[in-house]
Amino acid sequence: MSKKNLLIAQSGGPSPVINSSLRGVVEAARCFPDHIDQVYAGWHGIEGVLKEELLNLSVQDEQEIALLRNTPAAGAIGTCRYKVRSKQLEDFERIVDVLKAHNIGYFLYNGGNDSMDTAHKVASLAQEHGLDVLGVGVPKTIDNDVGDSEFKLIDHTPGYGSVARYWTQIVQNADEENRGSCPADPVLVLQAMGRRIGYIPAAARLADPKREMPLLIFMAEGGLSMEEMADKVNDMVKARGRALVVISEGCDVGDLGLLRDSFGHAQFGASELTVQQALVNYLNRKGLPAKGSARGQTYGTDQRDTAIYASVVDLDEAYRVGQKAVELAVTGQGGFMSTILRDPGLIYNVRYDKVPLAKVANSERTFPAEWLSAGKDDVTDDFLRYAQPLIGEDWPSVPVIMGRQRFARLKPVFVERKLPAYIPEADRKK
Repeated sequence: MSKKNLLIAQSGGPSPVINSSLRGVVEAARCFPDHIDQVYAGWHGIEGVLKEELLNLSVQDEQEIALLRNTPAAGAIGTCRYKVRSKQLEDFERIVDVLKAHNIGYFLYNGGNDSMDTAHKVASLAQEHGLDVLGVGVPKTIDNDVGDSEFKLIDHTPGYGSVARYWTQIVQNADEENRGSCPADPVLVLQAMGRRIGYIPAAARLADPKREMPLLIFMAEGGLSMEEMADKVNDMVKARGRALVVISEGCDVGDLGLLRDSFGHAQFGASELTVQQALVNYLNRKGLPAKGSARGQTYGTDQRDTAIYASVVDLDEAYRVGQKAVELAVTGQGGFMSTILRDPGLIYNVRYDKVPLAKVANSERTFPAEWLSAGKDDVTDDFLRYAQPLIGEDWPSVPVIMGRQRFARLKPVFVERKLPAYIPEADRKK
């Protein structure tokens, strides 16, 4: 059989473990020399594919590939927020031309629902053009919103366990701060990522499973108004003398002056006003039932780009879904996403399987209503039982040289272009 090349690309926001999946793909590909010749990466996702900017991963030092495990975010091969919409026929034709020109037989795409849809469309279109290309998805998102609400398509996505661990540690530290400074600053408001789904702010409860902290968690799903949230904060201050609040960036607190990306997603980090600042301002204007003021802190991209907070469980599972994606590809099982499914029972154990890309692309996970507390200001123990195993029980081993973290540094060796230059459709000036 003739060997084909493998192309991997990724899109959307990164995570602390995205490169562990990339490492899984590259190292698994080495195990199939009769099927896979070279491994390429689309430089900055599907945009790199469109521009024929393909980084050669097969010529990289093995040590650098191994270091991808503890290299966070997407600096290694880049990501993008370019969406190839159905009407962009020239883009799809261009992708097919690139796949053909570089003898691509396996197209892997790492990302969320939109990325799974792209992987499915690209592979289907390539086959319509007579190309022998198999498309396989690799799941990734810190929001944990890929899949279904029954957890049958995927139990959790790589990236979520690490951001959950991040919030476990952040809230513990913030509580120490608030306990000490509460005579002057009785309320501390922390803003977490999570546009429409509350898995990230919910993870704050992992810092205090015995519910000893004066902790309130406001998620978009709770639907509380600004006044209702303020009342709950003030009630907590009256009862405990202080309050630690974790609020989702997706909570409705009025006009924030939002910008949106090409996927149509709100960019809260680029807004004129943050959700936590809006709540802090409201609390201070209304007045607290204690001496002092409310303070706030917005946590942004550090939630998804900090290696030291990564979950070792998450790192291992991200690696495995990368391996599984390659296994699916070389065994002719295109049109699927590699997935993580949890076995029932007390002992945490998962298995790696596959689900149709079409099902994932058209699904939308929600946060289970039964995991929200009756007062809409906390989560239940059922959520804790779900999330606890994902954060692991140890620190990741991040190499340090002269006090600096040692991340992977891939050589900028790009494949020789074979096609004319191309400007992606959405980037053209009208």
